[in-house]
Amino acid sequence: MNSNIVLIGMPGSGKSTCGVVAAKMLLKKFYDTDLLIQNIEGRSLQDIINTEGEEYFIRAEENAILSLDIKGTVIATGGSVIYSQKAMEHLQSLGKIIYLHLEFEEMCSRLSDLSTRGVLIKSGETLRDMYNERLPLYAKYAQETIECGSKTVAQNAAAIVRSAKS
Repeated sequence: MNSNIVLIGMPGSGKSTCGVVAAKMLLKKFYDTDLLIQNIEGRSLQDIINTEGEEYFIRAEENAILSLDIKGTVIATGGSVIYSQKAMEHLQSLGKIIYLHLEFEEMCSRLSDLSTRGVLIKSGETLRDMYNERLPLYAKYAQETIECGSKTVAQNAAAIVRSAKS
């Protein structure tokens, strides 16, 4: 089984944390696209956003995603990946898209310091604005949705495994 599992969702939804655990359970590799962007750019996501701006970051993320050519991997994406249709189409061609859904309040409780986390919030927007804008985009691309709120990492990883096998 060489197909990939692609995790999308809000910041704090557990894409990286649960993705690593699910990859171990599925005997797959794990790949975090945020780390790919940082390696290509040679700096943190937050530094890219702060110095280059939103549009540059979205293009950098898109280019990083388009460079992916991997199999048998659980791929954790950045929360803003859904802003690029090209990136999402490429991810769809690579495997099954699973959306890790969180309610707004749960997302807020999971996010610590937004000034260093590398979360793309468009200029003049609030966290609530970002949440409301992204929600329909995640739903648009999701092949399956997992409700992640108030569940443990192990429970969410097990749900990802079930979804991957279905």
